[in-house]
Order: sequence, then C-alpha cells, then structure tokens
Amino acid sequence: MNDEQRPKVGVGVMVLKDGKVLLGRRKGSHGEGEWAWPGGHMEYMESFEDCAKREVKEETGIEIANIRFLRLMNLKQYAPKHYVDVGLICDWKSGEPQVLEPNKVEAWEWRDMDDLPQPLFATLPSYIEAYRTGRTFWDA
Repeated sequence: MNDEQRPKVGVGVMVLKDGKVLLGRRKGSHGEGEWAWPGGHMEYMESFEDCAKREVKEETGIEIANIRFLRLMNLKQYAPKHYVDVGLICDWKSGEPQVLEPNKVEAWEWRDMDDLPQPLFATLPSYIEAYRTGRTFWDA
C-alpha cells in the first residue's frame, strides 16, 4: 500500500449564524460544482479546533467560536480518494465571508438549512441529519 491508498483526515466545519449555515460552491477538486462547508485537511500535530479555525479563516476570513463535535464519517463517495471526515459545528464570531481561495471556492452564501442549494457535497446530508437527530457515526 502506498501513501495515496491511505485515508486522509478531512475536517468540515458547519458554521451557524442567525439560524443559517455558511456554504461555498467547490471548484478545482473532488465535488466540483457542489456546495459544501468550509474545511480541509488536518495538518500534522494539529488539534481539531485549531484545524477548524485555520481552515475557516484561510477560506473565508471569518472568525468562529464554540467549536464542538458533530459527527464522524468514513467518506468513500469520491473514490479513489478516501477520507475520514470529522464533522464539527461552531458559531460565527465575526467578519463577512470572502472568497480567499478562488481556485477552490466560487462563492460563499449564508443559507437556511431548509433551503440549501443543490447539488450538495456528499458529506452534507449527514451533517444535517446529525444536527437534527444527534446521530454521530456514518461508516459507508
């Protein structure tokens, strides 16, 4: 097995503000054209909380607070890529979302959870279900 065949750790961050969630339209990677939360790869020796803060800041420029665990998913829908997706949820703290990585995201939008744009990145339905039901584990 080579390193490309090992699962990577992805951290997704569901940011809440005034009953809405922050979504970006992906580009340049798996799930291109799909809507997703901010997030990305966990770095060596980084905490989940630090990863969430860094990724959200790098991608959107906003500050977040009250970061907590939401759900865990074995993500294989974008094979040959394989991820352990750690789903976190947090509250917006300050700033307005900006497209800071235009090669990765086209736009950021605050959307009501009952009115999400389509198509959604494969991980998002499990975040919504976890938020609404408390289910925390998906082993696809």
